[in-house]
Amino acid sequence: MIDTKELKSRYDEIKKNISDRYMNVDLDEIIAIQDERYSIMQETEALRTKRNENAAKMKGKLEQDVRMALIEEGKKIKAELQEKEEKLAELDKTFQEKARTIPNYASPKAPVGKEDKDSLAIKFYGEPTKFSFKAKDHVELGEELDILDFESGAKVSGQKFYYIKNKAVILQMALERYAMDIVLKHGFTPFITPDIAKEEILNGIGFNPRGEESNIYTIEGTGTCLVGTAEITLGGYYSNMILDKKDLPIRMTGLSHCFRREAGGAGQYSKGLYRVHQFSKLEMFIYCLPEESEKAHEEILSIEEEIFQGLEIPYRVVDTATGDLGAPAYRKFDIEAWMPGRGESGEYGEVTSTSNCTDYQARSLNIRYRDDDGKVKFVHMLNGTAVALSRAIVAILENYQNEDGSVSIPKALIPYCGFDRIEKC
Repeated sequence: MIDTKELKSRYDEIKKNISDRYMNVDLDEIIAIQDERYSIMQETEALRTKRNENAAKMKGKLEQDVRMALIEEGKKIKAELQEKEEKLAELDKTFQEKARTIPNYASPKAPVGKEDKDSLAIKFYGEPTKFSFKAKDHVELGEELDILDFESGAKVSGQKFYYIKNKAVILQMALERYAMDIVLKHGFTPFITPDIAKEEILNGIGFNPRGEESNIYTIEGTGTCLVGTAEITLGGYYSNMILDKKDLPIRMTGLSHCFRREAGGAGQYSKGLYRVHQFSKLEMFIYCLPEESEKAHEEILSIEEEIFQGLEIPYRVVDTATGDLGAPAYRKFDIEAWMPGRGESGEYGEVTSTSNCTDYQARSLNIRYRDDDGKVKFVHMLNGTAVALSRAIVAILENYQNEDGSVSIPKALIPYCGFDRIEKC
């Protein structure tokens, strides 16, 4: 969350930021709850002081009637204090929940807008792949080559589940190791993370585990959820800790399964592997000093580009519009790979994203460092996709398809695969 001490001092800025993000947040209501909470807090402290004074008076030698009067007064104070403390706890819970709905401040460099079309393409790599034949999409290619089975996935698990088969299994494992080797080269510590996290961690990272709009699978009666990304588990790793400044930046990379309800995810661009309920992903995560976060953001983006340049897949880099940032992000860049099988003649589709969340997540998760002046301050936290394996497979199948229906393997992956082509059996 943002620094709630700033709700009044930066009122106009926060109000505009909410508007620029096209979010429905009642800032005035939150401030009213904050004021009431502060008032009850003062009343509670006054009653605690009164209770202590009453207890101190009871220690001396007193007449019986005086002692009885103090006892009665003590009972009244106790009852009133209990009522105030219950009210304060209720208000505090409400305030924390409401305050978390206020988005992070957006970068002044982020394009202002509501939809994908308002985002700004800032870089292009390679020319869109062209063929002398009609390009197939990855679904048709995968089924013809017997490497993807959506029908059996739907039968066994439901829609938007799938089986990866035969050489595509080796291709996915090759992608994992290829991306991991690049990320490790840049000093990231590797993790295989849990697939489950506590709801309090999801809330701290900025994911809503409840409600119709939630994209999260909750595990009923446990207070836990299946993670939608290793950002959640890597981001919760240092919760409630004070880090040594000398250890920053901390670079982590996590391989995990990802589970998403994809509520509302539909349409022609969501078919096949592009939007599914389960996939695997290698995520990058950085904890750093506030003054280093913009540079760290550029670092993550450059690694994402290195991975897709190595695969020789055309892409563009998109500076995400404010309305599509997500509440925790200060600024977000997406890489959209060219996918020849999309639409009538090919389209770009998102394959990675990287977000600088500044201190927004750190405040909720209480992750801090001690600065040279001795003061404890919040770290900045950043995340980025090294490779979302399902979408990378989409891009490879569609860009490397051949007229005979086979698919060539990118040169960078051949040493990991041990073969250079996927052909019909």
